[in-house]
Amino acid sequence: MARVPSTGKKTAIEPPAAVWTDPATAAAAVGEGTAALDKAIDVLMAVVDAEDGLGQAALSERLALPRTTVYRLLATLVARGLLRRDPSRKVYTLGARCFDMGRKARATPDLVAAAAIELRALRDLTGETTYLAALDGQEVVSLERYDGAHGQRSAAALGQRKPLHCTSQGKAILGALPAEARDALVRELRLEALTPRTLTDRRRLQAELRITAARGWAMDDEEIVLGVRCVGAPVVDAEGRVHGAISVAGPAWRITRQRAELLGPEVAEAARRIGGQMRQAATSAADPAITAVDAPWAFWGACPRLHAGGALYWADRLAPALRVLGVDGRERVLLEAEAPVTGLAFLGDDLVLTHEAGATRVTPDGRHAPLTAWPAGVLQALCNGPDGRLWAALPTPQGGSRIGEIAPGGAFRGAWQVDEPVQALAWSADGQQLHLAAPASGSLLVVRTQGTAVRRLATLPPGAGRISGLALDDQGGTWTALAEGWSVVRVAADGQLDRVVGLPVPCPTDLAFDAAGRRLWVTTARQTVPLDALEKAPWSGRLLSVGL
Repeated sequence: MARVPSTGKKTAIEPPAAVWTDPATAAAAVGEGTAALDKAIDVLMAVVDAEDGLGQAALSERLALPRTTVYRLLATLVARGLLRRDPSRKVYTLGARCFDMGRKARATPDLVAAAAIELRALRDLTGETTYLAALDGQEVVSLERYDGAHGQRSAAALGQRKPLHCTSQGKAILGALPAEARDALVRELRLEALTPRTLTDRRRLQAELRITAARGWAMDDEEIVLGVRCVGAPVVDAEGRVHGAISVAGPAWRITRQRAELLGPEVAEAARRIGGQMRQAATSAADPAITAVDAPWAFWGACPRLHAGGALYWADRLAPALRVLGVDGRERVLLEAEAPVTGLAFLGDDLVLTHEAGATRVTPDGRHAPLTAWPAGVLQALCNGPDGRLWAALPTPQGGSRIGEIAPGGAFRGAWQVDEPVQALAWSADGQQLHLAAPASGSLLVVRTQGTAVRRLATLPPGAGRISGLALDDQGGTWTALAEGWSVVRVAADGQLDRVVGLPVPCPTDLAFDAAGRRLWVTTARQTVPLDALEKAPWSGRLLSVGL
């Protein structure tokens, strides 16, 4: 064959002309690819179902596939780590990649699995049917159901899709979404009237969603089916992502409006516990920046309280004094008290410093006068509610605590009683829950404004340290210091310990957030620290700043 002489120039290669593909041919090619994928999954699932593994011949016979096809599929699955070949027995078993995938699946809890216990508990508590649903486009889809005890009950099918605007689950999810996302969804909704009670006016729906967002639960008041009433609450994780909603549904003559109002907070509390399980696996956080305020140490620092103006007030219980860290970063003693300090709170722009001899009102510049209208006895704890009112814990003759409000005239109005001494109080920002610290049992307790029951959020073992002080973050977490435990810890809304911050001192005593919620002020004690430990913990007694 004659060779074409080279010219020494590079020849540009023209791209091939576009080839037209018959749609039917393309669809067949996709079908062939899908068929191959189906066969590979069949092989994998057959191995999963066989406890001792399967050989190539057995797989070919079981799946009615040619041995050459099975051989190719096995080679691919082995190469990807999904299967492995046991050379001694000449069978195929699950590969390491499958175990890795399973581990990752367990690390991110499934919504249905996470909700199971709470749904059953609500079903048993109410006798009514409970549901779990998730958002899908402009509808909610039912994922799980636990049937109630009554013969006549709600019985929506699993997988059933329902509108957002007329179901408690849909309204609960909408209420929990960020305002922009909620508004965008509501604008697109087709507000069809399924019963005479269905809301079809967007302004009225938006108003109800704002109420839902504020109280944490929603009601379907016979809006999708006449004669059926439903109460729902959103499942939201610690990062604020909405995963779905749970609900309790039953005949309207059993779930009256009055009963629905009582059920709402219970459903919301169950949804919060489910949301706590949905948080992603925590990554290792970097050590926080910890510094000590340049000021003399206290014998027993306590009661850090952040003023609206930015100054931080705190007390030395044993060398009784009220101290202030100004916005300029300078710390000073504002007032020396006449007896050991028991509490500190705000009274308008002024402060109330309680001590074993009574109570003193102190202005921000240090002027002070005794408070004569004040409850008798030595307070165990003192705090402000979200509205500024004063709340306190007083001892009972039986060794427990009475929790209540201190009225403007000084009268004590008891609301709850606890069987053990309470050392610290902290209100949630919405004013619905009061958190209590009970060091004797190592328990963090919660009471709700709409009930008298005391719920145990968590109990920390004695070896961890003695709980001391309380602070609540804006994600529903409860923080406490562990005296003799060298740390402060965070307990999530579901009662799980989810963060520990080590400190360079053995006895942190109390804590408070800064205005942005990005830093903790931690008071510490020096009085109980042995001399040899002080050499390792020279900041004992100082006010610490902990960056989060």
